[in-house]
Amino acid sequence: MEEEKLLAILRLQKSKAVGDIIAKKLIVHVGDVEQIFKEKKATLAKINGINKKILEHFFDKEPLVKAEKELEYIQKNKVQFAYFLDDDYPKNLQHCIDAPILLFRDGNIDLSNERIISIVGTRKMSSYGRNFCNQLIEELRDYNPIIVSGFAYGVDICAHKAAIKNNLQTIAVLAHGLDLIYPKVHKKYMHQVNENGGFLTEFWHDENPIPEHFLKRNRIVAGISKATLILESAEKGGSLVTADIANSYDKDVLAVLGRTTDIYSSGCNQLIKNNKAHLLTSAEDVVKILNWDLQKKTKPIQKKMFVELTPTEQIIHDQLHSKGILLLDELAIECNIPVFRLSSILVQMEMNGVLKPLLGKRFELV
Repeated sequence: MEEEKLLAILRLQKSKAVGDIIAKKLIVHVGDVEQIFKEKKATLAKINGINKKILEHFFDKEPLVKAEKELEYIQKNKVQFAYFLDDDYPKNLQHCIDAPILLFRDGNIDLSNERIISIVGTRKMSSYGRNFCNQLIEELRDYNPIIVSGFAYGVDICAHKAAIKNNLQTIAVLAHGLDLIYPKVHKKYMHQVNENGGFLTEFWHDENPIPEHFLKRNRIVAGISKATLILESAEKGGSLVTADIANSYDKDVLAVLGRTTDIYSSGCNQLIKNNKAHLLTSAEDVVKILNWDLQKKTKPIQKKMFVELTPTEQIIHDQLHSKGILLLDELAIECNIPVFRLSSILVQMEMNGVLKPLLGKRFELV
């Protein structure tokens, strides 16, 4: 990536009142991220959602100075990174509206494998939860999934260690920069994680693990995977936030049912009770819900020859042909068709063998 472009991305990250959603809106509207800071305030103010508060300090020098220092560090230390519009950015995360515009990484991460699951839960893990985690990942070994977690105490580190033990790739998503490690006691696992996957973070190299960073970290854990598994959780906790985020992304959530008297099962029990999570009893549940059953072959949908499309269907077809896989909401926006109307049209196009639905309310052409 060109130096000017990376500098502009970093500057945008540090601009006051600009989150990832606003940043993406600016990038999409202007076209090139490096062009954003060359535009006039009046021009940017015309963009829907860009108000005076955002532009008040937008051209301040402080974010630029900080960006220049971070750029120097990245270049000096050859830090790996992925921009949200690049091919090496996690595909599942690209479809999340509030995903980071820039991710830093370390290790040997390979996301070509689409079987990615996040495993999270309480930091005060019980022996039952530990045994369940180890057995679950061992049973999933033949399906070769990537195991994602947050490198914290309890369920997180148990999942990472079990993945390494079973020769599976594991990714630790951090709530701080790559120069730090939290908790410090987990420093002894860094080499193994790097050898068997690696670390991901949106935070600059020297940013500390403050409370709000953990909440931001959770959206990456939920967004990067196909499903989030909650093994143990109290009534409140970060893993339940991760479950809520995964649900908001239309991703599957699975939770382990526990005894009503167990404090660290109450959160999982509530998720299942409120239909926010599938019941997780074994690896077989994961395989069935995510359609990983290699023995089970589904009959492919065959595209009919010379299907005559209506003008509306042609618009949908052209969008999918141009952009590949799209979420239902994305397709509705791109085609300017209300979701309730679009859904019935998609069913008809599926029956005609023109397109096929995927997990998470996504669609692609046959």
